[in-house]
Amino acid sequence: MDLAVITAQQVAELFILIGLGALGAKTGLLRPEGKQTLSNLLVDLVVPAMIINSYRMEFSAEILHNLMAAFALSTLSILLGLVITLLFTARSRDSRTPIFRFACVFSNAGYMGLPLISALFGSEGLLYASAFFTMFNLLLWTVGYSMVSGSSDPKKVAQSLLHCPAIYAIVVGLVSYLLQNVALLIFGSNARQFTSVVNVPSLKLAGGALSISGVTMVTIITCIIIMAALTTFINKTKVGQAMLAVSEDTGAATLMGINVNSTIAITFAIGSALAAIAGALLCSAYPSLTPYTGSMPGIKAFVAAVFGGIGSIPGALIGGILLGVIENLSKAYISSQLSDAIVFAVLIIVLLVRPTGILGKKITEKV
Repeated sequence: MDLAVITAQQVAELFILIGLGALGAKTGLLRPEGKQTLSNLLVDLVVPAMIINSYRMEFSAEILHNLMAAFALSTLSILLGLVITLLFTARSRDSRTPIFRFACVFSNAGYMGLPLISALFGSEGLLYASAFFTMFNLLLWTVGYSMVSGSSDPKKVAQSLLHCPAIYAIVVGLVSYLLQNVALLIFGSNARQFTSVVNVPSLKLAGGALSISGVTMVTIITCIIIMAALTTFINKTKVGQAMLAVSEDTGAATLMGINVNSTIAITFAIGSALAAIAGALLCSAYPSLTPYTGSMPGIKAFVAAVFGGIGSIPGALIGGILLGVIENLSKAYISSQLSDAIVFAVLIIVLLVRPTGILGKKITEKV
């Protein structure tokens, strides 16, 4: 009976969301660019975050066995659907047949079942569902791409994979799953204490009524300095200009003599250094460490970048500050359990009004 109630609640919520979307489109409240923004939000943020978050599971032989079985069954089910579709459309000569085949095999309706799976089977069930979406995205951007484009060139298929956010999420999720469980085997599951790298005393204002911790002050000042230095580096140096060129058009950057591989390597090196600084500051503020300490902050950092505007360094800083303020106000005055939901709701509202984020630039596609 409980499972039936949970299922009914999740299905009701799903239809409420569908109804709100239909009403918004019907009344003109949800404009075409707004619908595209929500679609991009699902593909570029929600699905990758879900995949990464689903791999936050403690290792066990049973879970690993079930996960491998989920991968195998997922691959077989998708390939079986592909074979059945090809059999039924083998004699079709319609120009729209490739699109029809693609739609039959690679439907995106499966994403709607994730809240229901999470409610019924918990995080472990979501992990197995994520295995399906892992194989789904791998086959979508290889077999599916070849079906629609008519090209089986390995280079073009590889390029299509590189433009899929879910593929990066799969890699990050699997690597994080491996690293987290290796850390559990080496260090154990007990929390460890981190020695703070910040020894600045707290600042007391209004006769002690308002207190700002030293870690908070150092974090804000450090972020401002890094933002200014990184902005200057990007705009004033040859390496920074090369990064901008590669991000805009890899092929054109190569023709201009830019070493794309070296530029990407430097970008990842800078990102890793910044992540190390962020980790030291985070652990100074919250010194109790577990192998899962950085998982949720990593997802929220990506949300902050989207919030502030992808491609804008000051936007990422502003997005992070606003994200933290909204989350803390939600915990203090509304509900600590709903704080994450409120943050993501505000993100959706902002993206509906400004699809590129707070400081993101509107990109006009050339035809």
